[in-house]
Amino acid sequence: MQVRPAGLAAGGEEMRKGKVKRKTSETTISMEMDLDGSGRAEIDTTVPFMNHMLTLFSRHGLFDIKIAGKGDRDVDDHHLVEDLGICLGQAVKEALGSKEGIKRYGSALVPMDESLCSIAIDLSGRPYLIYHVEFGEARIGDFDPALLKEFFKSFSDHSGMTLHINVLYGKNNHHVAESIFKAFAWALRRAAGLDDRIQGVMSTKGSL
Repeated sequence: MQVRPAGLAAGGEEMRKGKVKRKTSETTISMEMDLDGSGRAEIDTTVPFMNHMLTLFSRHGLFDIKIAGKGDRDVDDHHLVEDLGICLGQAVKEALGSKEGIKRYGSALVPMDESLCSIAIDLSGRPYLIYHVEFGEARIGDFDPALLKEFFKSFSDHSGMTLHINVLYGKNNHHVAESIFKAFAWALRRAAGLDDRIQGVMSTKGSL
């Protein structure tokens, strides 16, 4: 991962951006993220369904995201999907910087037709994933939705986020996945949102 100090915008505000490059024998990924964007997405992971989900995430979170990724898909999509979660988690962590002024907690309840997903986030610095999601046996196109748990586990571990994902109900696997990514975007946007009444970080310990 390439890490650089956060810069300052023209008005003196901290630029909340993250930039990550990861290259292994299995995957090659580059990623840029701006937490305070407008929902612009330039995404090519070579996994069409992940392109779709990450574009939804960008739009609903109002995050500007650029991703280019490829990997050993001749084996399966596991390594690439997992490493996308690693890189996105690292980019979010870098973009959050010191976490001063952020609300820290965010939640969302989002429907997608017959599916309903609840997500709660704590930008605590302590990674933990609760994942109550039941997908049917059907694939989504050629994508195995079981891989989404690996994506979110990697994201939680590398962002330092406590993340609770609970799908209350849903029958169509595509709709279930969309409700997850949309709720994830809304919850993260709220948790990462700034409040000028917060001095330092939202913790009695003085650090997150």
